Amino acid sequence: MGGETESIGFAEARSALAWWLESGVDVAIQDDPRDWLKPPAPRAPASTTPAEPSNVVQPSQDTLAELQQWLSSSVDLPFAGTAARRVLPHGPENAAVMLLTDAPTLEDASAGQPIGGDSWLLAIRMLAAIGIKANEAYSASLSSFYAPGSRMGEKDREACAEVARRHIALVKPKRLVLLGDGPCVALLGKRLVEARGKVHHVEGVRAVATFHPRQLIQNSANKAYAWKDLLLLMEEEA
Repeated sequence: MGGETESIGFAEARSALAWWLESGVDVAIQDDPRDWLKPPAPRAPASTTPAEPSNVVQPSQDTLAELQQWLSSSVDLPFAGTAARRVLPHGPENAAVMLLTDAPTLEDASAGQPIGGDSWLLAIRMLAAIGIKANEAYSASLSSFYAPGSRMGEKDREACAEVARRHIALVKPKRLVLLGDGPCVALLGKRLVEARGKVHHVEGVRAVATFHPRQLIQNSANKAYAWKDLLLLMEEEA
């Protein structure tokens, strides 16, 4: 055939192939012509729709044990974070009464329960006055975390209320006491001053609103009002 053939090594061949691929030559033969000078198609703009807030939760647990496990481990709850301290509920299912408080304080977090310290000692006496032992009551917080410096916004309150309603439905208490403004606003849409003195029903459970034991320690004059609230709680259904 006349002439010498110059062979190339594997590295040179790979380099040449890479050059052709970078140039857009990705097939040996193509049926349709390609416009190599055509500008690339514009990229779709990034979505401006905000992501769903992480504090909107949908508890779908079917048993109280499953809900308790979720509360003890989920990081999707309002106020969950590295600086927050988790405070878990305690008490029996089908409790004689369920006590629902606002977000835990340092006193509660230190005791490791929704109502801690002197407030819990007073709560025990309040329960005893209406014939209920401490171990017959179920205690829970509207928020599962003690988060210093955090304030409960509207979305946080809605998320906490959703969890609280599911919690009440699974505990199945015979009575429910809302302690302080937080639970009243979240579940009744009213401040404590408006909610007191009336019987409410939350998830089908007879409920009253009264002062948190902490408030009674700070202002003992309100103990007479709290006693009336507890008597109202224990009245038989008409």
